[in-house]
Amino acid sequence: FFFFENIFQHQWKTIHIVQMLPCIFFYFHHLPGSEIAVYEGDILLRRGRRSAINCESCLWPKSQDGLVKISPGPFLFLAETERSWIADALQEISTLTCVQFVNRTTETDYVYVERGQSCWSYFGKIGGRQAVGLVKNGCMDKGAIQHEMNHALGFIHEQARSDRDRFVKIMWEHIVAGNFGKMNSKNLGLPYDYSSVMHYGAYDFSSTPGKATIVPVPDPSIPIGQREGLSNLDVAKINKLYKCNCCSYVLPKSKGSFSSVNYPSPYPNNSSCLWLIRIRQSKIFLQFEAFDLQPSSGCSSDYIKIYNGNSKNSPVLLDKYCGKGPLPSLVASGSTMLVEFASDESITLPGFVMSYTFSRFKYRNS
Repeated sequence: FFFFENIFQHQWKTIHIVQMLPCIFFYFHHLPGSEIAVYEGDILLRRGRRSAINCESCLWPKSQDGLVKISPGPFLFLAETERSWIADALQEISTLTCVQFVNRTTETDYVYVERGQSCWSYFGKIGGRQAVGLVKNGCMDKGAIQHEMNHALGFIHEQARSDRDRFVKIMWEHIVAGNFGKMNSKNLGLPYDYSSVMHYGAYDFSSTPGKATIVPVPDPSIPIGQREGLSNLDVAKINKLYKCNCCSYVLPKSKGSFSSVNYPSPYPNNSSCLWLIRIRQSKIFLQFEAFDLQPSSGCSSDYIKIYNGNSKNSPVLLDKYCGKGPLPSLVASGSTMLVEFASDESITLPGFVMSYTFSRFKYRNS
């Protein structure tokens, strides 16, 4: 179990660090008088120039129901707005992965948030009370909170991957010493992700104002360093590392389309999928291009359900719906919308196709 609470003071202590990636070599900045070293600005590790990491022991264990359970409270020393930001960031992880945030009771291994003067986290599970540091002016964006939580789950920076030199050029002449180390990582068999919340921005840790430290190749115009929220591959990595049985997708573009699995062939039995639409521009406008689900009383068999936000706790835009179209167009009140699809073990039909774009105008949901 991975549990979570908050206190204000942090006590440095000797720790045993583990990580999901083996044979990793670190360059440290040591904290004076401490057994703790800071790696790449926000990762806390034991003193030492190099550390071999064992994947298995760094992971937070699963319960019998297949969930990794984490507690996000009580945040006693944080302002209400800060608590809300953290809860929203963690809820997005809970919605899209098998890592779930639950209230701590008597568990001895857990994580707490402290309001610090910088952003930082330990690597993976270390046992006992485990801190994550967040500062209001710098790491209270949704993606920044998720960045530090991903370190606690056992994830490195994206640009530290073993294959990074195929995708980015490190501008060593402009870099503050101790950053941009490369690791002998497994990478979980998933592609390099420029849009990951774990990726540095182009000017991070620059020793020369206005000079980039990391440049995407072959196209230097590719955006990097976003902190708006988990990318589609961030979600895939969590689900793969923790062997989650989850079908979840993030759709971050300003417009696009998506469909049920196998469309126009029948969707699978006993399936459950989520699509999180997240755009930068104003409100989301959603249209149904095709719709054909098994009809049932109260849509108790196959259905879609749409939420006005990024989780199943968000207000409902369209309650369980099944059968055949047409369906009304929908408009979210903000920049996120969650689409849920579920099917049972009986009849399957072609499913659905939906398209979305952004809207700067006022629409009324039918």
